[in-house]
Amino acid sequence: MSPRQITVLGECVADAFVEPASTATQLALRVLPGGGPANTAVALARLGTPARLLARLSGDVFGRLFGAHLEASGVDLSYAVPAAEPSTLAVAELDAKGQATFSFHAQATADWQWTDEELARVDLSETACVHTGSLALVLEPGAAVVEEFLAAASTWATISIDPNVRPLLVHPEVYRARLQRWCRLADVLRLSEDDLELLLPGTPPEQACDTWHAAGARLVVITRGADGALVSLDGERLQVPAVATRVVDTVGAGDSFTAGLLHHLGAHGLLGGRLTDLRLDEVAEAAAFAIQVAALTCSVAGPNPPWRSRLGQLVASNGA
Repeated sequence: MSPRQITVLGECVADAFVEPASTATQLALRVLPGGGPANTAVALARLGTPARLLARLSGDVFGRLFGAHLEASGVDLSYAVPAAEPSTLAVAELDAKGQATFSFHAQATADWQWTDEELARVDLSETACVHTGSLALVLEPGAAVVEEFLAAASTWATISIDPNVRPLLVHPEVYRARLQRWCRLADVLRLSEDDLELLLPGTPPEQACDTWHAAGARLVVITRGADGALVSLDGERLQVPAVATRVVDTVGAGDSFTAGLLHHLGAHGLLGGRLTDLRLDEVAEAAAFAIQVAALTCSVAGPNPPWRSRLGQLVASNGA
């Protein structure tokens, strides 16, 4: 079965990675197109899902980079908004394990200026799922507009949300204050262990899942790095193991996991509406596929999710 379209809403961010410079008084940066929602749309398109990104693209040098990158990956930009504001920039430093720490330059940038008029013209009649998250849901003036758009879309499309908490830019309390509303909108809530600790400090993952189920989210998935992923469907839970891979860095891994999960569900005709007939074994299969996609993303530098043709390489390298 061919997957139906997934529409992704959110930011494109220029990820600038610090590299060694020739002298101590210089700073070298390597810029790659990123941003959680944009990464997810790219990963979906590369996996073979018709993916459309609702983004506000600046006309600056970074905006032009985003456009070229997204189109080269097969992402539909037919509803992208040409924006006068500058692009958002994130400067990333990697530690010895490939984990990135970001500092953001995001004040009054293009990504957060959504208006009702810009989103009112979007046709979702062919969309099975709408995915969003990260800063698009917390930075005003666009955040309230995005929530209203999700509420309208939820009448027929599956809603997927990834909070992707960025505490250096937005205090976690802002996310906490909105999370109950997001759970009422979301059919799928995907977040990392780091997000969990920021949102519900000291709370066991199973208890957190129950809290978010009670608030309205049917499927909760917590990614746990080398420990795989915990999936919880209305309180039925299981742990999906990770796969071995050589980690270059972890940038974009969570976004690729989300894309793999949604792609697999969509390819099996399981997206659309409230997921009332979804079974735990179907979720487990989708999560196992998503872990493979994320592992391949970790095996290369930056937010560079795999094309569908690469998926067999990981299976072969693990002896499967």
